[in-house]
Amino acid sequence: MKALLAFAPLFGRLKGALALTLLLSLVTVAAGIGLLGLAGWFLTAAALSAAGAAFNLFGPSAGVRGLSFVRILSRYGEKLSGHDATLRLLSDLRTWLFEKLFPLAPLGRRFGRGDLVSRLLSDVEALDTVFLVALGPISTALLAGLAMTTVLAFFLPGAALVYGLIVIAAALLVPAGLVLAAKRTGTEVVAATAALRQSVLDGVEGHQDLVLFGARDAAEAETARAAARLGAARRRLGQQAAIAAGLVQVLSGTALVSTLFFGLAALGAGQIDGPLLAGLLLAVIASFEASAMLVRSAARLAGAAAAAGRLEAITSSAPAISTPANPRPLPPGNELRFEGVRFGYDPEHPVLDGLSFSVREGECVAIIGPSGAGKSTIAQLALRLLDPDAGTVRIGGADIAEVSPAALHARVALMTQDAPVFLDTIRANLLIGRPGADDADLWRVLDAVRLGDHVRSLPDGLDTVAGEAGRTLSAGQARRICLARTLLSDARIVVFDEPTSGLDAETESAFLADLPELTRGRTAIVITHAVIPAAFDRVLELRAGELAEQRGRA
Repeated sequence: MKALLAFAPLFGRLKGALALTLLLSLVTVAAGIGLLGLAGWFLTAAALSAAGAAFNLFGPSAGVRGLSFVRILSRYGEKLSGHDATLRLLSDLRTWLFEKLFPLAPLGRRFGRGDLVSRLLSDVEALDTVFLVALGPISTALLAGLAMTTVLAFFLPGAALVYGLIVIAAALLVPAGLVLAAKRTGTEVVAATAALRQSVLDGVEGHQDLVLFGARDAAEAETARAAARLGAARRRLGQQAAIAAGLVQVLSGTALVSTLFFGLAALGAGQIDGPLLAGLLLAVIASFEASAMLVRSAARLAGAAAAAGRLEAITSSAPAISTPANPRPLPPGNELRFEGVRFGYDPEHPVLDGLSFSVREGECVAIIGPSGAGKSTIAQLALRLLDPDAGTVRIGGADIAEVSPAALHARVALMTQDAPVFLDTIRANLLIGRPGADDADLWRVLDAVRLGDHVRSLPDGLDTVAGEAGRTLSAGQARRICLARTLLSDARIVVFDEPTSGLDAETESAFLADLPELTRGRTAIVITHAVIPAAFDRVLELRAGELAEQRGRA
């Protein structure tokens, strides 16, 4: 539960909306109690009167109708206010989370994809409803119980004490016990959900290979095991909730019986009349309406606590790359140099070991080599998305570990093989590279990458929506949008990591042939498996962690 306190400031921003929701919830419960209590008194009093001849039917019936309308309106207002606050909280939670996550990237090596997706989706959703389905109902039940205890204290003091103790047990002790009992189970549910999501993601993305290599049955069995684990955890959680729900019902019945016991004694002593006793009994029943959701609320609270702990764990983890306390300025010069660089995702098995090479200012150099040789690692080290285990990466003679990330990324740009085209206009996609660029700059770079004529032919030109993942564009056009965005930046060093991934041979060849001219005046590194055109200044081949220059190129 301590983890939930870390999110208190986010809830505090919406204290007005949450307080309004709580107030409307109380009005709804109070109207329900008043409605049932008044109806019980009214019907009993009417039945006991002399055929109702001298009994005023209009006042109580008007009260019943009025309370019904109040209950309907307050319930609607409660839902409206509560869901509005929840959606606003969801926005705040996601903004807060991504602000925390950006400095921690890359995250994929510390958290599995399924686990990371669970933290970003289901864990956040567990928190955004914590007030609506947990804290709010518990608070409402306690306050409604306090109000009913006060009413009973006025008419049946003996019943008030017993009722008050029962309300505390039903609204606090049982939910608290369920939260404690379900803590481990809730954590297991969250972990099992992440494992199942990971298994499904692997199965979907690797379906073709699983079929071709005859591994589909094994993958299906793994998914089934993950689903069985999740099902077992959910059943345990359901059993614990059922026990807690039974306890609340027993407590509710005990409150009713105790009120009846003290009420009959007071009726016999002439302290109250029959209609009032009937009204009080029905009011006691209605007061436990709020308690009906407490078991579900407590179960959700247990899940929210587990989710909060997981989110806190990911956001409090150490950054992958530390920012220097006193960063030095990045000096002029765009030469990129690796000096004795050693790096391994597993330190015992380095991908690069003692790698040294340099790319002179203004050169356009290709780095080729087999998959897994460490080519993409070089790109990530150049932008300090990774830190070497040993050795130094220098730009303009300065160790990039001593430079602020902002200054480094202003000097060095990266286009990866999975650089996205966002669901937005072509203009917005390009302006990511340089937000201050004007239309002339955009058309200039589009013409440079041979995409200007196509964009001009579109009905909305630069304001044409590219579609999700650039699906309204061909693969080559999408790649050239990403290339234009990279070239639009002011970075004087550009790194292209498999920029032609997914393109056909003809489009790939044309794309690579354009790069030396497009990057003229900048330092460019192109990491690729493709055949390198003659226009490149040098081609370096990476094998066994070492770079060697290809000789005798035409």
